[in-house]
Amino acid sequence: MSVTYDKPGRVALHLARAASLAPSPHNSQPWFFAEEGHNQGFEVHLDGGRRMPLTDPLGREAVIACGAALFNVRVAIRQLGFRPVVDLLPAPGDSSHLAHVGFAAHLPSAPEEELLARAMPHRHTHRGRFGAESVADTLLAELHEQARAEGATLQIVDDPDQLALVAELVRTAEYAHRADFGHVTELERRVGPYGVPVEACREHPDATLLPGRDYLSLARSRLLSARNRGRGTGTVVVLSTAHDHRQDWLRSGQALQRVLLYAAAHEVMAAFHTQPLELPALRARLRAEFTAGRYPQVVLRLGRVPQPRTWRTQRRPPVQVLTRDDARARW
Repeated sequence: MSVTYDKPGRVALHLARAASLAPSPHNSQPWFFAEEGHNQGFEVHLDGGRRMPLTDPLGREAVIACGAALFNVRVAIRQLGFRPVVDLLPAPGDSSHLAHVGFAAHLPSAPEEELLARAMPHRHTHRGRFGAESVADTLLAELHEQARAEGATLQIVDDPDQLALVAELVRTAEYAHRADFGHVTELERRVGPYGVPVEACREHPDATLLPGRDYLSLARSRLLSARNRGRGTGTVVVLSTAHDHRQDWLRSGQALQRVLLYAAAHEVMAAFHTQPLELPALRARLRAEFTAGRYPQVVLRLGRVPQPRTWRTQRRPPVQVLTRDDARARW
């Protein structure tokens, strides 16, 4: 398709800004977007150069992140009063072209869609302990339904034995990563202005029942006593899908973001603990012993943040992630 304009349209900029607010592994932002024509359509692409090859060798987590970005695009289109029409994996010969989104008939947004849109700029990933207030059972049930609406299952880890299993798998994977020089180096490179802010990494990674990523190698320099571990864990949940193909990764990303936005709208944030899903043997064990054969895609802790953040996680501006569909060259 040929175009004669030099700048992206306002709609494309609006959608790119919204999409860029999605979570991604260590804020790697493994995506770029393309405008079709001039405000005629929008494409979501995987930027393979921003994938973390040791942490995510198959690109599964990067595709899930792009699925979350796609859900933000859908919400942003509803903000404009149109119904999005989504075509997943529209180009069989191009594995990086993950979705095309068109604009269907005008339809005023519903109250719940407005709720999700308002939560979008406020949702953030938490690292560390949550406050003492627990997540209400009613909200957890609603989050389960939010995931189900996108074709995924959100399972609450409320049985003590199951919680011990998930904690063991996260701990085993995290300690394996910490012992691997390549993983340590890859993780350290993600700390910085357009990665994970240093301020977000200063709490000891072993403070909760599920160990977190050790971005600053704090566990090597400072051991945490047993009595100081396990507090502020929050509620542990696992998001899973019936199958494990690229389409399922995209669907789980959309389900993830729908859950995260709905939770954020109720002042509940999430911490990611996907370490065991990055090691095939541990992921298979979680699938066999907890998700009843469904494929685990994301492990989260949910809770209320004890105090407001004093920093922001930076995103690349739209001009750096938006392309034209004919040129595939950044504006």
